[in-house]
Amino acid sequence: MSTQTRTALVLALSGCFGMAAQAQSLPNLFPFPNGSGLLETFNTAGGPIDLSGPFFQSLGTNGRSCGTCHRPAQGWSISPNEVKVRFLLTQGRDPIFSSNDGTNCDHNIDTSTLQGRQKASSLLLNKGLIRVTVGVPDDAEFTVMSVVNPYGCSDPATLSMYRRPLPATNLRSLSTVMWDGRESSPQTGTQKITFATNPADLLADLEHQALDATNGHAQGATPLTPQQQQAIAEFEMATATAQAFDYRAGALNQDGATGGPVFLGSHGLPAFFVGINDPLGGNPQGTAFTPVIFNLFDAWTNTHSHHDDRDGGSESRRASIARGQALFNSKPIAITGVAGLNDDLNMASIPGTCGTCHDSPNIGNHSVSAPLNIGVGDVNSSLNVGYLPVFTLQNKTTHEIKTTTDPGRALITGLWKDVGRLKGPVLRGLASRAPYFHNGSADTLDDVLDFYNQRFNIGFTAREKADLVAFLNAL
Repeated sequence: MSTQTRTALVLALSGCFGMAAQAQSLPNLFPFPNGSGLLETFNTAGGPIDLSGPFFQSLGTNGRSCGTCHRPAQGWSISPNEVKVRFLLTQGRDPIFSSNDGTNCDHNIDTSTLQGRQKASSLLLNKGLIRVTVGVPDDAEFTVMSVVNPYGCSDPATLSMYRRPLPATNLRSLSTVMWDGRESSPQTGTQKITFATNPADLLADLEHQALDATNGHAQGATPLTPQQQQAIAEFEMATATAQAFDYRAGALNQDGATGGPVFLGSHGLPAFFVGINDPLGGNPQGTAFTPVIFNLFDAWTNTHSHHDDRDGGSESRRASIARGQALFNSKPIAITGVAGLNDDLNMASIPGTCGTCHDSPNIGNHSVSAPLNIGVGDVNSSLNVGYLPVFTLQNKTTHEIKTTTDPGRALITGLWKDVGRLKGPVLRGLASRAPYFHNGSADTLDDVLDFYNQRFNIGFTAREKADLVAFLNAL
């Protein structure tokens, strides 16, 4: 299948999903194509995926539902290509482009013309970014000295950031809700997710998040009922999403491999608990950390492979995926300058691997709440962040100054040490939800690896990079 054909299928299926959502259900394990293969969602509750419940209902005043920004074909997030299709089909009037947060700013914009609407929503169209507004806490340890926002919205008291919608699937193993953890924080009336209180805390946080999202993103006038909140949270908890088929390797659960969503959603994971495989000794069961995070493709480890993979066959691709998995589990990384690790542990350099931060077995998120700043949002990042606002903050006590494109968790806790800290996402279903990182600054997985390679001086070879991309696309 040619790249052009695959792209056409992606656009056709994703663009038509808005109409398909008028149906009552989506067949379980319905395959959605992406650039690497096919993505599927497994309904762990059994039967088809219900498209008629509150998750897909317009419960606010601007026509949006949870499904507006959490699309099955895009790994339950959104992608710029799919958003562009919606723009073309609706002339920029789809609810996702609502000016409360679907435009770069909510004032001094012209949405009376097609060109004006396109300009107003350029970040959503090009990067899949939603504008997120958070006020500076009254007791914050810092002040906002200046805001330089190329789109307006430069209020120093209520800051406008631009973030990717996190996937509304594979949520059973979450250790915090939202990039900045604001839906798992006492400061917002929600609960920190802990071993002792999980999963009741996660369900309560997801219900609260559904209420906040409806009030904010959907501009709700009437609060959700407890029954609606519960239905949304239970729907999100019941889905497992993963890449199921690779165009070159074939089915990702063949010949002993355990990829795909069925294994993930039924018996593929250890029973998740907060702290499972925590590298800092936070596992409440006392089990030692292992960097062997993924074993999905162990059976393909000895697959015959031509050295340069020029044949493009399934065996060489499977061998590449298996090598990428081994690299993820074992490639040494000297972790330096990461706020939340090096400073908290008072260690200038920490010997680690990818699994140091992506420690949950076979799913790859952090198993405890540990917001980190790896430098993605720094103004001097190797990634292109020139389209983002720049915030200059000053510590009230030390008068130290920091500049960042997103203050992150500091806007929830008010703590100076939390400036720029954010959580990492679940790694399953990556192939369908580019661009990557919270701000969409990495257009491709190659860009993600280039960032890590430069940031931590890892020294990936060209083959190692290709193998890691193949593996990440197979998740």
